[in-house]
Formats: sequence, structure tokens, C-alpha cells
Amino acid sequence: MPQGQAAVADFKDLLQKAKERVPAEKLAEITGLENTVVRGDVKSQQITAYMQLYTLWDSLNELPVAAYYLAEAAKLENSGKSLTFAANLFLDHLSHTQDAGVRMWEANNAMELLDKAIALQPNNDTLKIKLGSLLVSNTNEPMKGIAMLRDVAERNPDFLDAQLTLANFSITSGQFDKAIERMETVLKSRPDEPKALFLLAVAYQNKGEKDKAVDLLRQCRKLIKDPSLAAEIDEYIKSIQ
Repeated sequence: MPQGQAAVADFKDLLQKAKERVPAEKLAEITGLENTVVRGDVKSQQITAYMQLYTLWDSLNELPVAAYYLAEAAKLENSGKSLTFAANLFLDHLSHTQDAGVRMWEANNAMELLDKAIALQPNNDTLKIKLGSLLVSNTNEPMKGIAMLRDVAERNPDFLDAQLTLANFSITSGQFDKAIERMETVLKSRPDEPKALFLLAVAYQNKGEKDKAVDLLRQCRKLIKDPSLAAEIDEYIKSIQ
């Protein structure tokens, strides 16, 4: 959802609402740890306190608040591994939350962490794919994200995630021929790539070429090991026949 369509959630509000759901004995422990962060004049003490807050909030199933404290620890630690782990936590929750404001807040946090991780690992294309996808889906700068994805795809044409992500965005924006061209190129070198076959089928279906889409979906179905995914493809085939 592009920025501007939803008011971004405020962490203070999220924290206050979460605290209202916390048992009294846990609240005292949380307050103690918060005070430790404020008093901690050594970075390692602050990191430890933030990690304890993360663990505590995670155990209470308050995932956005937990992710915030993990991110604070990661920023202090400033390693590519910790920043990426924290970004992934926001991304995992972002994909499940129904609250548009919380989703925007999580996207913004993930983008900040990915930016910092990429600064430390400038050759990490996986991080760039994640950041580019966020820019396309969650900001008013979708072309900046597309440019980042294209840069990765052009420099490393064999990087499957970049090709799949670009094809997916082409389908979302109604550019079905672009998606078809990209996936057919992928399938020349990876004829048994089920994700490419699936996206190619979706693109053809959207163009009204149902028989072609069904044929591709059947090819994809033969390569799927996961029974639930296979069942979904069966249902998809039925829905377009």
C-alpha cells in the first residue's frame, strides 16, 4: 500500500496498547528493562537489555513490539547478520497483519534496517531484492524499487528471485507481455522451475489464453512436492477451465 493512503502507526501507541494486555508481574519486569536501557552507558549493556525486551515481548506474542526492540539491538550491534534478521522479522509480520498503519510502520522499519545492512554488504543482491520489493509495494517511489530490481537482474541474469519478483510486479501492473518474455527467458535455462511456470501461466491467463495457462499449470503441478500447494494449483486449474 503506497505511503499516504494509511497513517503510519506510532510505536508509542503500539507499546501502550501492548502494555495494557500484559500481566502485572511481567509489566514490572518490562519497566525494569526499559530503565536499564536508559541507564546503560555501555553499548553492550543496552544491546543486552534490548535483546531481553525482544525475548520478553516475543514470549507474550506481541510481535511488532518485539521486532522493534530486536531492531534497536541490531542498530547498536551494526552487523549485516543482525540487521538482516531484524528486517526479516518485520517482513514476516508485515505479510500477516491486516492493520494498514502497522504494516506501513513495519515496512518503514524493514527498509531502514535493509538500508543499513546493504551499506555493510553492498554486494548482497538478496537484500537489494527485499528492499526493492518494499519500495515498489509500500512507498510512493515504486520506480526506485523497480530500478533496484532491474539493476540486480541485469547484472546477474541467473539470479532467480530478481527475475520472479520483476515478473510478478509486471503482472500486478498489467504488463503481461513483459512478464511472459522474462519468464520464457528464465525457462530456457531452467525448464523445470515451477515458480517461473506458474507466473507464466498467470500472465497467459490474464491475456485470455486459458488453454496455454492450463497447460503450463499442469507442467508446474507435476514439479510440486508440497501437497497443499499442489491442491491449490488443482483448484486454480478448475477455476479457469
